[in-house]
Amino acid sequence: MTLSSTQITRSAPPAFAAWRGRALAITLGWLALAGCAATASPGDPPSAAPTGNPLQGMVWDTEAGRAITPATLIDRLRGGGVVVLGEIHDNPVHHDRQAWLIERIEPDGVAFEMVPEGSEKGIAVFRADGGEAAEIGPAIGWERLGWPEWSLYRPVFEAAGEARITGGGVARADLRRAIAEGAASVEGAGAAAAGLDRALPAAEQAALEAEMVAAHCDMLPASAAPGMVEAQRLRDLRFARAALRAREGSAAARAVLVTGNGHARRDRGVPVYLTRLEPGLEVISLGQVEVTPGLTAALDYAGEGGDLVYDYVWFSADVADRGDPCDAFR
Repeated sequence: MTLSSTQITRSAPPAFAAWRGRALAITLGWLALAGCAATASPGDPPSAAPTGNPLQGMVWDTEAGRAITPATLIDRLRGGGVVVLGEIHDNPVHHDRQAWLIERIEPDGVAFEMVPEGSEKGIAVFRADGGEAAEIGPAIGWERLGWPEWSLYRPVFEAAGEARITGGGVARADLRRAIAEGAASVEGAGAAAAGLDRALPAAEQAALEAEMVAAHCDMLPASAAPGMVEAQRLRDLRFARAALRAREGSAAARAVLVTGNGHARRDRGVPVYLTRLEPGLEVISLGQVEVTPGLTAALDYAGEGGDLVYDYVWFSADVADRGDPCDAFR
C-alpha cells in the first residue's frame, strides 16, 4: 500500500497512517446497519460532529468486506490474545474510542508505544504505592516525550484500570544505532527469532524507503531512508515485545497495544513480529482512519493494490487543527 505524504505526516510525532477504492452499495448497507446500532451497541461509542461523509463512525470488517456494529467489534476483539489499537496521534476521538474499547475488552495488560520501556518498572512502583492512572503521564515526564498533550491520552490510561502497563518506547541511543548499524545489531541474539537478521523483500524495502521520504515531506535525503527503515523495524519489534510482556502470567491472557496506525498494519507492522515471536497467537489489528471529503466508500481508502492492511477499520472525522504538517520539517 502506498500512503500519501499528507496521510503519513498527519499522524506525527513518529509519522504514519491510513489508505484508498469501492461504492454506493457498501454505504447504503452501512446506513441500514447503523440504524439498528443504537439497540445493539453496549453504550454509544465516542464520536465527533457529523461531517456529512457516510463513512464517519463506520466499523469496517476488511476480510468480510462489510460494515459491522461497534458491539460486534467488541465481541471480536475479546477473542484476541493481543489487540493492536491504531490511532492518529493527535485525534482525540481516536483516544476516546481506545478508552471505550479497553473498558469493554477488559485486557490483562495494556502496552503503549508512547511509554518508554525504561519507565515500565517505575510505573509499576508508582501504582503499587497508590498512584492514580490519571497521574502516570506527569509521573514519567510526559511533556518531555514529544507526544501530543497528556490530556488526550489520560482517558486511555484510566480505562486500563488495574491492568499491567508496559512500554515499547525505544531509547534514542538504540534508534541511532539501528539507523547507523541496522536493527539486528541492536537486538543481538534476539534478532534471528524476530527476522531482523534477514533483509526485507526488495519491493517492500523500496516502498518503505519511499514512505520514509514522503513522511518527512520529501526533505529526507534518499540515502538516509534505509537507516530510518531499520529504526522502524526495531520499533515494531519492541512494541511487539511490550505487548507480550503485557500478557505475561497466563497463556489465556489478553493484551492491548496502543500505537500509531503505521505500526498496527498486518502486512509489515507489529502483528508480523508478534506472530514470529509467538506462533499461533491470535492477533487482531484495528486502524482508525480519517474520512476525506468526496471519498465515501470504504475501499476508497485502500492501497494501490486494493489492500486493506488492518483486520478492522474505524472511520472518523478529521478533528485536529494541524495546519500544514510539513511546516515542522521546513
